[in-house]
Amino acid sequence: MIQAYAAFEPGGELRPFEYDPGPLGADEVEIEVEHCGICHSDLSMIDNAWGMSTYPLVPGHEVIGRIAALGPGVEHLAHGQRVGLGWHAGYCLHCESCLSGDHNLCGQAQGTIVAHHGGFAEKVRAAAVSVVPLPDGIDLTRAGPLFCGGITAFDPLVQFDIPPTARVAVIGIGGLGHLALKFLKAWGCEVTAFTSNEAKRAEALSLGAHHTLDSRDPAALEGAANRFDLIMSTVNVKLDWNAYVAALKPKGRLHFVGATLEPLDIAAFPLIAGQRSISGTPVGSPATIRRMLDFAARHGINPVTEHFPLDRVNDAIAHLHSGQARYRVVLSR
Repeated sequence: MIQAYAAFEPGGELRPFEYDPGPLGADEVEIEVEHCGICHSDLSMIDNAWGMSTYPLVPGHEVIGRIAALGPGVEHLAHGQRVGLGWHAGYCLHCESCLSGDHNLCGQAQGTIVAHHGGFAEKVRAAAVSVVPLPDGIDLTRAGPLFCGGITAFDPLVQFDIPPTARVAVIGIGGLGHLALKFLKAWGCEVTAFTSNEAKRAEALSLGAHHTLDSRDPAALEGAANRFDLIMSTVNVKLDWNAYVAALKPKGRLHFVGATLEPLDIAAFPLIAGQRSISGTPVGSPATIRRMLDFAARHGINPVTEHFPLDRVNDAIAHLHSGQARYRVVLSR
């Protein structure tokens, strides 16, 4: 039996929960959880904001731990090895996306917390292919958020071959945005942070931004016309997207990693005239996660985190809900 914390109804507090995971599959591993980040996606799943939650729901998809058991078909991982697990706990391995190495685009991928029990627990199970070993130099206590927020910010740099000479801007300096600033700075880009909070200006500069722009100031946005090769939006609210499109260079890209739920109101003509693009990406494949971890270890990139013991999970969730978290919250056993 596995001891965990679960929500039993939408928006409910997490309570102790015990479940029998059944026999370990041939290609599965069982991870003894040491640390697990709390992501806004966990909150969305607890609240059933996306309409796909099932209860009891054990959240947690930013898992750091040790391999406690291996199925007989697993040969590339070892008992006791430290690993991480992100949004996906398995893939079909036979669709075109999987066969092309784009496992994160698999239409039949198994979500770690979608009809599957996640990492707010003593142990969690996953297909071995979705589990990524941790390189030396990674801070285990802070590494969990790299497996969701980190890879979400890093993946576009790989997918779109962003050169180190690019001028890049980030909208929103929070759980996703602060990691985007760190990765972009280390990537070599000239980095601008859009922020509506003057108090965050100095913080954005300390996190890696070379410049900041006040997103509430129309004159500042107009002054940034045709400046950026890439603008990465990490927010989940509706903004004047046409103003940001105007800030793109010809062939520039407005890229969404924050899941705004309202439709995008964007005029077509500026896209056509400047051959500009609108795009989005979901997390990343295991290979890209491994690349991100190596990059983070080489450049000393760690999320800014706050820590709670697992048995205070509801306090940690309330802290994240309050908007006061700086910038990611991690539970530890």
